[in-house]
Amino acid sequence: MNARRWLVLLVLGTLPAWGQEGGFAGLGSDVQGFALPDPARDLVFPRDHGAHEDFRIEWWYLTASLRGADGRDYGAQWTLFRSALSPEKTGTGWSVPQVWMAHAAVTTPESHHVAERFARGGIGQAGVTSEPFAAWIDDWSMRAPEGGDGLDRLTIDARGGDFAYALQAEAEGPLVLHGQGGYSVKGPGGQASHYYSQPFYRVSGRLSLPEGAVEVTGHAWLDREWSSQPLDRSQSGWDWFAFHLDNGRKLMAARVRGAEPFLFGSLIDPDGRVRVLDGDDIALRPGQGTPPMSWTVELPGEGLALAVEAVNPASRMTTSVPYWEGPVRVTGSVTGRGYLEMTGYPLD
Repeated sequence: MNARRWLVLLVLGTLPAWGQEGGFAGLGSDVQGFALPDPARDLVFPRDHGAHEDFRIEWWYLTASLRGADGRDYGAQWTLFRSALSPEKTGTGWSVPQVWMAHAAVTTPESHHVAERFARGGIGQAGVTSEPFAAWIDDWSMRAPEGGDGLDRLTIDARGGDFAYALQAEAEGPLVLHGQGGYSVKGPGGQASHYYSQPFYRVSGRLSLPEGAVEVTGHAWLDREWSSQPLDRSQSGWDWFAFHLDNGRKLMAARVRGAEPFLFGSLIDPDGRVRVLDGDDIALRPGQGTPPMSWTVELPGEGLALAVEAVNPASRMTTSVPYWEGPVRVTGSVTGRGYLEMTGYPLD
């Protein structure tokens, strides 16, 4: 265990939802005392834009597929994770049993810049409010502008040792509920999360990189998800795709890896109508490599056959829990851009 990992554990105590050595496999560990997702629960906004502290794990996750004024492809990621050390809600200051972890990244065709932040709940260093919406850790923030309504407009800011970005996002479509009204099953054992997205952001802003500033435009996708045991004990990670297709449709498709792969997804029309997808609807075929840098994504019932290639194969998130996350190009029966996340693989 390296020095940074020791420091994290000393400051935060532990991150039980992730597991100290198993990484994403820890999401299948026991959840006694925590709340569980309920298929009968209706999501209510803006309330559900905020934190759900009776659940063990939660995230606010934005990925932006960008094109620079120089004509090149870029990507940006902003993520805030909340994890509960215990189901108790007592305490003040450092004794509040909520911990926060945040990741930010900028990807170019030649480089991948990563930063990570940590905070303890109860001291004001990190948090989320639902009305008006704001998510922050230190000087990183994703928030609605003054007078903003819900998640319709956001400003997104973060910086690391060798990069920074300032983006503005405006939604051009509705929120999307995945699965059964936002109740999203992740495996044959019935493990699930509450899961919704805003996939319709139009984005503009600036990336600050070692080689200089770049003005960018593009599309962004915000994922909101919370649960207490979203994986089965036999499941070790997932492959998640989010595409902005040039015909105006959006596609989320995912494979949770385990003894039997479990597939799910959503095909979203430009007006926000959703077709819920399962393993009979989706075929995901990896290319060579671990993790694979190319994929074929097919929806035979929709006549979709997509070839997916990483903008930068070296988009490894060299964070305390490592994973691969980066922008992709989409070709085939329809073109587009998007993001790919791959967790639970051995990374160099």
